[in-house]
Amino acid sequence: MNNVGCDFSPMKQTLTEDIHQVITALQNNLEAIDNEENCLLGNFEKIKEDFLDIEMKAATFYLNCYLSPFTGKYPELSICVQNMSKLRHGGLIVIQREDPLELLVKPGIPIGAELTHSLLESIFFPGNPLHDGAVMVSLDQIVSAANVLPLSDKFTGDKKMGTRHRAALGLSERSDALVLVVSEETGRVSFAFKGSIYPVTTHGSL
Repeated sequence: MNNVGCDFSPMKQTLTEDIHQVITALQNNLEAIDNEENCLLGNFEKIKEDFLDIEMKAATFYLNCYLSPFTGKYPELSICVQNMSKLRHGGLIVIQREDPLELLVKPGIPIGAELTHSLLESIFFPGNPLHDGAVMVSLDQIVSAANVLPLSDKFTGDKKMGTRHRAALGLSERSDALVLVVSEETGRVSFAFKGSIYPVTTHGSL
C-alpha cells in the first residue's frame, strides 16, 4: 500500500463548520415556526441547498481519504475529471486498492505508463478506440485501457443509470476498488465505492 500521508484536516474542519451552521439554521427555524407572519419556506429552500453543498463536500473529503493511501496521483486524476467534465467527455477510471481485480475485469489494452492527466484525457477523447472501456490504475501507473467491468444488477431497468455507472457499481460491489465516473450526457462526476455511488464537485475540489 502506498501511504502518501496527506493531511485533510483543513477540509474536515470546513465540513464540520458547515454542518454546524446548517444545524443552527434548523434550530432557529424551529424556534420561529410558531410565528405565522414569517413564512419559512424560503429558509427551508436555502437549507436544502446547504445540505446538497455539504453532501458534495463530504463526498470529496472521503474520496481524497480513500484515494491517498493507494496513489500519489490523485491531483492528476482531479485535473483529468475536471477537464473531462467541462468538455462532457465520458470516462471510467478504476483505482485498484487491496483486492486483486484480474478475475473480475475483462482485460483491455496494456498501457504501462505513468499516470498523467493529459494521457488519461487523450485515452477518453471521443473517437479514440480506447475511450469506451475503463482505465485501470494501480499506484501511480495507468496499467491498461478499454477494460470491461462487470455490470451491477441493481438498476437494470433504470434508464437514468447509464452503462458506465452500472459498470462502476458492478466492480465496487465485488471489490474494494474505487471507480471514478464522468457522465458523457451531463458532465457530472461521481465515484463508486463498496456498492454505492456518490456525486463529487468538480472545480478544484478533488
